[in-house]
Amino acid sequence: MKALVLDKPGTPESLYTSDVEQPKPGPGEVRVKVYAVGLNPVDYKLAASGFPGWDYPMILGFDVAGIIDSVGPGVDEWQPGDPVYYHGDLSKQGGYSQYATVTTRTLAWIPDGLSYTDAAALPCAGFTAYQALHRKLHVQKDKTILIIGGAGGVGGFAVQLAKLAGLKIITTCSRHNINFVKDLGATEIIDYQTEDVLRAVSEITSERGVDYILDTVGSDSATGALEMLAFNGAIACVAGLPDISKVSPFEKALSVHEVALNGAYLSGDEAALDDLARIAMEFGALAAKGQIRPMVEEVVTLEEIPDALVRLSMRHVRGKIVAKIPHPNEK
Repeated sequence: MKALVLDKPGTPESLYTSDVEQPKPGPGEVRVKVYAVGLNPVDYKLAASGFPGWDYPMILGFDVAGIIDSVGPGVDEWQPGDPVYYHGDLSKQGGYSQYATVTTRTLAWIPDGLSYTDAAALPCAGFTAYQALHRKLHVQKDKTILIIGGAGGVGGFAVQLAKLAGLKIITTCSRHNINFVKDLGATEIIDYQTEDVLRAVSEITSERGVDYILDTVGSDSATGALEMLAFNGAIACVAGLPDISKVSPFEKALSVHEVALNGAYLSGDEAALDDLARIAMEFGALAAKGQIRPMVEEVVTLEEIPDALVRLSMRHVRGKIVAKIPHPNEK
């Protein structure tokens, strides 16, 4: 089969297309004929660092949409031809390829009305946003949330979920993305390049602060954001935890949540794995109904993935990039 492979840790440019052996599904697994795969920051980060236990050549790409091609031993609930999508295990071979295998525990049906391309845009960023708001923060209607980085994948999905939940939404972005996040549902938008975010949030909230924060940037950003929380506020972090020593004990009575979507695989916790499938079903249904926009801003070929990952690493890509995977013999 055709795949995009990595021989050793390196930059996205070191990825190249190659013919590799088609994988076989093991017990409790299915093999998926990949039609589309989403691109995420974790891809270029793992390309650079590698991962313990990887067998090279390695195939990246962990947000997969396609149809089941074959099933492994013990699989009765899925059949060849079923349209599926999933967020895969980063410790194993991924979906920048024509075929990929995955455990059925994290597999979800693609609902009617959702294309393979749109489905592939959802898992990593969308499920992370969903987990942050509904599994960690347990957001409540009419409260206020600050989403730091509202034009990115996680941030953009979080803005949409917050709107559906009836929250007042404040988000940060650069000037050229203001209309984009406004269309997603943000009610207050701060240009982080020209405005003082702390001062702006203080003015918007009449100095009270926000009930929730979702930080998509990193530990330093999350640490600085603590000052913007209201008393009893909560922060969810997807790119690094804050230094809570910067806040005096009992000053805010805050709670801190770490979101590590792929950690479900590494933990071996079956309940966590099952919840990935549950989130996929819930989130996919929202997208199929048009309540969530997949935010596909660009569609590329398998060969164009390395260049797209370079642009993604520069942190100026909004929404999602998805690659279509070729199957030349199909009509």
